[in-house]
Amino acid sequence: MDLSIVIPLFNEDESLPELMEWIDRVCIAESLTYEVIMVDDGSSDRSWEVIQELGQRFSTVRGIRFRRNYGKSAALNTGFQAVEGDVVITMDADLQDSPDEIPILYHRIKNEKLDLISGWKKKRYDPISKTIPSKFFNWVTQRMSGIHNLHDFNCGLKAYRKEVVKSIEVYGEMHRYIPVIAKWAGFKRIEEQVVQHRARKYGTTKFGLDRFVKGFLDLLSIFFVGKFRNAPMHFFGTLGSLTFLVGFLAMLGILGQKFYSIYFSDVPARLVAENPWFFISLTAMIIGTQLFLAGFIGELVSRFAVNRNNYQISERLRVDE
Repeated sequence: MDLSIVIPLFNEDESLPELMEWIDRVCIAESLTYEVIMVDDGSSDRSWEVIQELGQRFSTVRGIRFRRNYGKSAALNTGFQAVEGDVVITMDADLQDSPDEIPILYHRIKNEKLDLISGWKKKRYDPISKTIPSKFFNWVTQRMSGIHNLHDFNCGLKAYRKEVVKSIEVYGEMHRYIPVIAKWAGFKRIEEQVVQHRARKYGTTKFGLDRFVKGFLDLLSIFFVGKFRNAPMHFFGTLGSLTFLVGFLAMLGILGQKFYSIYFSDVPARLVAENPWFFISLTAMIIGTQLFLAGFIGELVSRFAVNRNNYQISERLRVDE
């Protein structure tokens, strides 16, 4: 199969028929064999019924329905597990991503042998309250990840080689940082494609300002996990050892000063507990020990956390378990 299109959705029953008809026209015109995997993230409207109806009209439609809302990352990760196409394209269900972009994304992945192409909505129709925070987080992500050729990490329209989506894990709110996750997994042929951003035609946006706070925390998490996922002791152990060493050397200095005052000075020796540096050094030693133990526990957790992406699915349409 040439192409798999993964569409995560939440309460988008109005836009799905138009979106599917548009995708079908484009793929038929390009003679692409394809499948569309729609992942219903616990919608409360008729989205699942619409997916079933589309499944009767189009043999290429496959569906997955969550029992409750888990979030976009969970929907993408579950969709990635089900794809069969050589090239995988993700797009939003709200018609703000244009299916007309599918051919160029597909052919660039195939012809340029790229791992990932991220869309760049250079001209956006979002309010300023959304665009300014997005630009800030994209700027921060560029510098923390080292991927300087991407301007829009959060664009839902992306294309991947099949091997990429089968090799990465997306959870929490980390869908906006998939290029970073792919890079840490060893897929470094990452490029950008300017794509059209269309105004929302149906419904309202499902994302609030809290996503930027969560996004920043997830960026820090990805940065840490990417470097220390398999060896958290390298981070916590090093930091803990250095903190403990600073506290221990400070304590030796305090004790040395005490002994000097007792045996070699006429000045009465001050009680150790009266020296504020005693408590600072003691605190540093305690914190250093705790950081070291955190690294040890992290090592244990990293070896046994195998159920992070188990989601309760109530129904499937042409998707094998």
